[in-house]
Amino acid sequence: MNNFVKKSYFPTLIFQMDISDPEPFNQRLLDTIYKEQERDLKGISRSNFTELGGWHSHNDLHKSPDYAELVAQIKIATDMMSKELGYATDSTIKIGTMWSIINPPGSSNRAHVHPGCLWSGVYYIQAPEGAGNIEFIEPRTSHLMNQPRYKANSKRIKDCWTKVRFAPTAGRMLIFPSWLYHAVDPNMSKEVGKKAHRIICSFNLNQVKA
Repeated sequence: MNNFVKKSYFPTLIFQMDISDPEPFNQRLLDTIYKEQERDLKGISRSNFTELGGWHSHNDLHKSPDYAELVAQIKIATDMMSKELGYATDSTIKIGTMWSIINPPGSSNRAHVHPGCLWSGVYYIQAPEGAGNIEFIEPRTSHLMNQPRYKANSKRIKDCWTKVRFAPTAGRMLIFPSWLYHAVDPNMSKEVGKKAHRIICSFNLNQVKA
């Protein structure tokens, strides 16, 4: 009898951590971020579309004590990642940059990567229904150039996906390789006023000596 075995190599990892009872924590972050926006109405332009109303803070929020709770939660996640991946114990994962984004209805984020870092992440603070999924794109372009046929009306196995989407969920953190192309769909929320805003904090991570 033939011995047929599937072996999987070179995976693209995405880590997810859900914070328990996130509402009080998220409300404090919301208040802090809106104050940040009031101090810096213009913000900066990166993957966001400022002409569509998207606001992007400066990228040094991790240095402010106002975000110490979030920095602590990120450390919990990265410590678990380091253990899971077998990283050197004389090194640690440290935040290099951190910023917030407010996307009102109609706003989105263009596809992009994060150069100069090892991992990147997003923490969802407010995510009304329809606020816009994050989409990760197959990093090996050869797989996009010439794709096989699959059975009609059937779901592909995950190993054969070329895109994956995560619906934003308040209290959820995603951490992914910085080289992985990702984009955010337009916010189509039907909520009124600030409740319609998709609000996140994102961050970049590098491994440094402990």
